[in-house]
Amino acid sequence: MQAIEEQDYTKQLDLNLWKKLLILAKPYHKHLYAVGLLMAFTALVDVALPRLNAYAIDHFIALRTTEGLGLFMGAYVFLMLLQTIAVYAFIRLSGLVETGVCFTIRQQGFRKLQELPFSYYDRMPVGYLISRMTNDTQRLGDTIGWSLVDLTWGAVYLVACAIQMLSLNWRIGLIALLVLPPLALISWRFQKSILESYRKVRKHNSQITSAINEGINGAKTSKTLVREEMNIREFGELTENMRKASVRAATLSALFLPIVVSLGSLATAYVLWRGGNEVLANAATGVGMTVGVLSAYISYTIQFFQPVRDIARVFAELQSSQAAAERVLTLLETQPDIVDSPEVEAAFGDNFHPRRENWPALKGDIDFEDVSFRYKDGEQVLSHFSLHVKHGQTIALVGETGSGKSTIVNLICRFYEPTEGRILIDGTDYRERSQLWLQSNLGYVLQSPHLFSGTIADNIRYGRPDASEEEVRRAAEMVGANRFIIQMKDGYNTAVGEGGSRLSTGQKQLISFARALLTNPAIFVLDEATSSVDTETEQMIQSAIQTTLSGRTSFIIAHRLSTIRSADRILVIRDGQIAEDGTHRSLIARKGIYYNLYTNQFQDEQGRRILDGNA
Repeated sequence: MQAIEEQDYTKQLDLNLWKKLLILAKPYHKHLYAVGLLMAFTALVDVALPRLNAYAIDHFIALRTTEGLGLFMGAYVFLMLLQTIAVYAFIRLSGLVETGVCFTIRQQGFRKLQELPFSYYDRMPVGYLISRMTNDTQRLGDTIGWSLVDLTWGAVYLVACAIQMLSLNWRIGLIALLVLPPLALISWRFQKSILESYRKVRKHNSQITSAINEGINGAKTSKTLVREEMNIREFGELTENMRKASVRAATLSALFLPIVVSLGSLATAYVLWRGGNEVLANAATGVGMTVGVLSAYISYTIQFFQPVRDIARVFAELQSSQAAAERVLTLLETQPDIVDSPEVEAAFGDNFHPRRENWPALKGDIDFEDVSFRYKDGEQVLSHFSLHVKHGQTIALVGETGSGKSTIVNLICRFYEPTEGRILIDGTDYRERSQLWLQSNLGYVLQSPHLFSGTIADNIRYGRPDASEEEVRRAAEMVGANRFIIQMKDGYNTAVGEGGSRLSTGQKQLISFARALLTNPAIFVLDEATSSVDTETEQMIQSAIQTTLSGRTSFIIAHRLSTIRSADRILVIRDGQIAEDGTHRSLIARKGIYYNLYTNQFQDEQGRRILDGNA
């Protein structure tokens, strides 16, 4: 987890990164342009109002006349009405941009997660991915939809206001504008610290999300091991780190704005002193600044630093959001470890646009030709491994934990690819076929079954949403699941709960078995599918195996060796190599590794049965 979250905290604001995000917002560019124009118009109106007020003071109040007042009021009201409409329009459009950007990023992010292979999920914590798709995405939507809008208004207002100040009195205006260089220097000095603090905040937030996810998923384990106090202490350390980083980030941001306000106050004081003297001189000699112009100048001086504060705030937000942007783009730009070649995609399509009409039928002959494999940053698992499997054969893989059994079936399924050598399906290197072609012909039943929220029927037809009720029922009957399903009040419409929480482990396994069977796979993989079920359920699955695996190439990773006695071949895997190969009877007769494994397990089971009987 720590290695994933570590980032370079010395980087400055990355404009290229924000350009990439704006490309993601391409469907909403017209909205952004419209918002920019509306904000520019609003800023120009804000700049024009002090000049109108100055005109009113010098012409209507100072001269004590109402001539032309009606026309002036009409123009003033009309201008305010236009500004009101502009404000309504930009708020609506900015809201559309915010929600649209979040929608686009989440759509692309979820699509990317569908493309990425098993190896990606092996090294990425769930909490990290959830945080990217929720918190970080919302942060970017807010930034693009609102912060960049404020930046546009501030920039236009700043330039227009400076022009007005210089045009009214260039000497006073020039002095007032001298505060800008210190502000730029302060912004530059704060940039690195603010960016570092907010990146750490996002890092700790991601760690907290991951810890909460693991705490919920592992709640039963924690309670059985009495880990509550230790969990609270470890979680407290994470939240304390988050608190410290957040306080530092908030402190730096809070210091930034008061400094800006203080410098602005100095400029306003200077204008009041210098402008006041000129108004007094004008009253005495008729030469100098009028009261109306001084009023406009004070308004400009006070308001001139409002966009500076807004730009400073947006700048701080961009610093904090850049950490989120980096994480989101890292996800979106992640390249899968396993990809089809352009030639394969052209012929057979990709995962989202399959060209099924070009797919050859999968028979089920499988060959490992001098295959070697190692996981990233891991030790060698297979070395020069060779194996030939005829279609329709049932192959059982047994051996110690870590011997390479799961690696072999994962390579067959192309969840991983060989580091060296090649794997042939029906005589063709499976890299010359699409991943979807192979995996559409797979039936995979895991040791720990996972069900999705919904009904039993929904879960059985998960791989084939178009399956009829009769097909769903037939698949359930073939694995023996129909017996307990029809006893439930709602039958196949029974809700399984989150992760199948309303069903027993054995019931979930039977449903997952029916789900795999419904797709009519040419290759079947059972990864210790019976190790977590009771004896009665195991017998039901074993009976289903005898009927459903007939004619299919099947691989069974077995913990209970009694379940694989009827396999066509039993491979004993040791240190990534085939130590023994044969039928149950021939391996027992050999009295080698398999014989010792089987007899030891048989004696253990017999002993447990005797003890259970005595109990």
